[in-house]
Amino acid sequence: MLPVDAGAATPQLVSSPANLRFGTVTLSQSETQLVVLTNTGSTGTKLSGMSVSDSAFSVAGISLPLTLAAGQSTTFSVTFSPGTAGWTGGNITFTSSASNASLALLIRGVGVRSLPLTVAPASISFGQVAVGATAAISVVLTNPHAWNETLSGLQTAGTGFSVSGPVLPVTLTTGQSIELNITFAPQAAGQVGGSVFVTGPSLNIPLSGSGTSTTIGTLAISPATLNFWKVMIGETGTQTAVLSATGGSVTISSAASSNSQFALPGATFPVTISAGQSLQLNVAFTPQSAGTASGNLTLSSNASDSKASEAVAGTGTAPQVSLAWSPSTSQVEGYNVYRGTQAGSYSKVNAALDPNTSYTDTAVASGTTYYYAATAVNSSGQESTYSAPVKVAVP
Repeated sequence: MLPVDAGAATPQLVSSPANLRFGTVTLSQSETQLVVLTNTGSTGTKLSGMSVSDSAFSVAGISLPLTLAAGQSTTFSVTFSPGTAGWTGGNITFTSSASNASLALLIRGVGVRSLPLTVAPASISFGQVAVGATAAISVVLTNPHAWNETLSGLQTAGTGFSVSGPVLPVTLTTGQSIELNITFAPQAAGQVGGSVFVTGPSLNIPLSGSGTSTTIGTLAISPATLNFWKVMIGETGTQTAVLSATGGSVTISSAASSNSQFALPGATFPVTISAGQSLQLNVAFTPQSAGTASGNLTLSSNASDSKASEAVAGTGTAPQVSLAWSPSTSQVEGYNVYRGTQAGSYSKVNAALDPNTSYTDTAVASGTTYYYAATAVNSSGQESTYSAPVKVAVP
């Protein structure tokens, strides 16, 4: 007889996540998630077989037979490639010598002809993050359809992953977006897989990351402020920021700009900077209007300061044309400046007679070609003929 408080034995072979929910996936496309199998027992176990109940799911990255020592893990990926519309489900079953000789990983997904929302990025890899540190990446969900979509909840799977965002439920109208902030805080060294499931549209965002036991590094950014000074509207000014890791390696998972006029052209993430090393990033300023612009570039990483930022500033200037000419050989009181979009057809642009032999025209439009001519005026008010025209294309 068993004692009345007897319960089921703790499984020796466990999977993380315990099940896989792929949500909606477009037909002819695929979605991949990461799974970690761990031998939690005190003795080794041998994985001898694996079966997948539905052909819409495939497994890669594991070769059987495989022996896992006590405490050892192995990682593999599962891909859902729906061939028909509708719900599909089944199991991936592992047989082994573990105390739980059969381990079934529940899998399910839905094939659709078009996704209810667009997700950017569609999946997230945090790279290496030190145990005790955190890394965060933002995801934007957008409704591209002519109908409304309601998001009713968020659910995370996988150890160390969490998500925050607006209070739900939220209804997105056509073209409307929301932002989710997904965080990875590894609890132990080793690779981890997980996901964020958005109920309502039944979307799944695959997540992966790797916890490391290395010392948490510090990310430094120099200079503290990037000032682009004056940049003409429609043109781009570029400067260089230097990122340095001290005390340990740092993995930068993403970057964000609080002002769309400032960007990091050519930057790709995640990227790892080894301890004592530096990385140069190009920062670009493309003013959209005249006046002073400012903002912050925020870098999310596994550093002790998980969100380091750099201030950026610049001034957008309207396009202008600067003219200069040789003085008249006769005695004159000053000059008039004429402008037109065709040679020979001009309008005077200076409000008063200009005593100088130079003029700056600030009332020009980008993408337009102008023709300029000057005249000389004597003390009697007599005006000379037009000078030879000068053609100027404003970028």
